[in-house]
Amino acid sequence: MTTSSGDTVLDRVLRILSAFDARRRQLSVADLAHVTDIPLATAYRLVSKLSAEDILTRYPDGTIGLGMRLWELAARSSPAVSLRTAAMPFLDDVQAIFRQHTQLSVLDDNEVLVVERLSSRNSVVNQATVATRMPIHTVSMGLVQLAFQPPHVIDDYFLAHANAAKMTYPSSGSITTTLAQIRREGFSMLDGMLDDGTTGAAVPVFNTLRGKNRTAIAAISVVVPEDFEQRAAVIPVLMAASRGLARALHPIPETE
Repeated sequence: MTTSSGDTVLDRVLRILSAFDARRRQLSVADLAHVTDIPLATAYRLVSKLSAEDILTRYPDGTIGLGMRLWELAARSSPAVSLRTAAMPFLDDVQAIFRQHTQLSVLDDNEVLVVERLSSRNSVVNQATVATRMPIHTVSMGLVQLAFQPPHVIDDYFLAHANAAKMTYPSSGSITTTLAQIRREGFSMLDGMLDDGTTGAAVPVFNTLRGKNRTAIAAISVVVPEDFEQRAAVIPVLMAASRGLARALHPIPETE
């Protein structure tokens, strides 16, 4: 059904659901209408219907937030949940060794989407949280996945993000040089890209166990202090975790 403004009811529902994030966990209906550019009366009607199905929830103070049923539906069959479940033992191992932020991420719609993050109380500052989206070219977990995509995917990303093609990195130069280096070495390690004094290190998780044209389907990464005592061990540990996850996702058939 298309409304008089030209957008559909589904468009408006999606705008309502997308209005909530880590900074806006609860909104009044009036604020929700303003943020989504939906008429107030329409916002009240849609919120009422979505709340009745527990897609949205009403708090005692009258504000609205995302409902538990939305999480339930996503948790039943989302590919991200299956990936997270398979990855958790390996993320736990990495986190137990370094006691720093340990993350699982994927590429989605030309962005990095954080699927899981494990942390300790003494972990360094880290802007990425679960369900955070970040520009691919600004973080190690994005670059390490972009480097192992088909050429047309990389070209499309540069077309969609002109500033990315001009990006340079202190240790490796231009983004094309950086991606080539990542393909040679099999990992990405960037100092101080988002926060001074921190290092982001990431390795790809591949879609197959062998082959020259493997594609990254995810990344395992850590954020550690730049002067981290165990810095030399970071990449070997991440690579071991990545191989373990790849084997869990793509087990080698037993030969008779």
